[in-house]
Amino acid sequence: MSKILHRTLNSTLSVLSSGRGVWVTDNKGNSYLDASAGGVAVTCLGHGNDRVIAAIARQLNEVSYFHTSFFTSDVAEELAASLVAEAPGDLSQVVFSCGGSEAVEAALKLARQYWVEKGELGRTEVISRHQSYHGGTLGTLAVGGNIPRRETYSPLLFSAHFITPCYQYRLAEDGETEEEYGIRAAAELEGKILELGPERVAMFICEPVVGATLGCVPAAKGYLKEVRRICDAYGVVLIFDEVMCGAGRTGTYFSCEYDGVFPDIMAIAKGLGGGFQAIGATLVSEKIADAIQSGTGLLKHGFTYMGHNASCAAALEVFRIIHQDDLLSNVRARGHQLKSELERNFADHPHVGDIRGRGLFVGLELVADRKTKKCFSPTLKVNGSLKKRAFANGLLIYPNGGTVDGSQGDHVVFSPAYTVSEEEISQIVKRFSRSLDQVFHYI
Repeated sequence: MSKILHRTLNSTLSVLSSGRGVWVTDNKGNSYLDASAGGVAVTCLGHGNDRVIAAIARQLNEVSYFHTSFFTSDVAEELAASLVAEAPGDLSQVVFSCGGSEAVEAALKLARQYWVEKGELGRTEVISRHQSYHGGTLGTLAVGGNIPRRETYSPLLFSAHFITPCYQYRLAEDGETEEEYGIRAAAELEGKILELGPERVAMFICEPVVGATLGCVPAAKGYLKEVRRICDAYGVVLIFDEVMCGAGRTGTYFSCEYDGVFPDIMAIAKGLGGGFQAIGATLVSEKIADAIQSGTGLLKHGFTYMGHNASCAAALEVFRIIHQDDLLSNVRARGHQLKSELERNFADHPHVGDIRGRGLFVGLELVADRKTKKCFSPTLKVNGSLKKRAFANGLLIYPNGGTVDGSQGDHVVFSPAYTVSEEEISQIVKRFSRSLDQVFHYI
């Protein structure tokens, strides 16, 4: 019996023994096509990249770790400089961490410290969106709108305020253009700020493309620009959570580049280290950094392993490979192919309601009735059945439930490695189609 307290305690997990590219093999010799990049959009270069492994080994041969209150390192400084050079807007400083939850936690703390440094101590309110996910710490759960992940810990969470997500498929009105809907959806943020009192609102956090909870829903045209205008009008710090959708996943290194809108603080992780090492990063604008430097001059935040040498070495090599091998072009090309093949295969499928996303971050929403968009009953556990059936067919995908309101709705996320080939994309669609047919045969 396993001595690990696994996420699922009533079943036995397969043991992974090897992986190369977008293929992995378990200890029984079963081979799987990984359409999920390690399950949750992490292994952006695939498995077993020799360049990254060598970079980690070189760093460990030099020095493995020292706390950042004593020393910095060449790899950490070079990685930060590379990210800042790539970053949009005036993001100019970086705080490293061990993953996405820590990166968002740092963003929340930085936004609060900014207001303290400026002497506006009453700026304490945080606005987020329903059906969002920002991490698993108590702080990030508090600002997350994923009800099932919050509910056990709700008595321990600080109070945050939530507005409706930008979810065009279900919330746009008949005859409304995408841009009209985007502007209308963003107006709810302004209403919430005025309701709370602008002098009390510290920050607004959102995902430019909502990942696990909504299933790859991009912001509607004009939405993020209006959000930026509103935040500027009332002095609210704008935080983008690009933990899942950033680091190249949507076809530009930072997802918000697509919309031409840039935040005051941004969190990235997952594809940053490609799964080779645990790392996250919080990018900070000049106004935030300057307020701290000209105030106390102290970053009142820290984790033991922030800026870990081996993690930074891995992330730096992943960053170099993405750019030197022009993998963002492949993300865009293969993402277009994936979406096109899914649309072609399921154009008239009675249980496929919406296909959306950007780059190699594509979501498919399942419905009981395509015309009415009615959801399947949660008791049917459609998303869980689909995961098991796909697994049996040698395909690894990321399905989820509660898409619409935390209880109702099912979707699937496709997020293969940036190195995925044209033939492998076609194989993903074929295996998924077979799995979907098998699931609905029994429903």
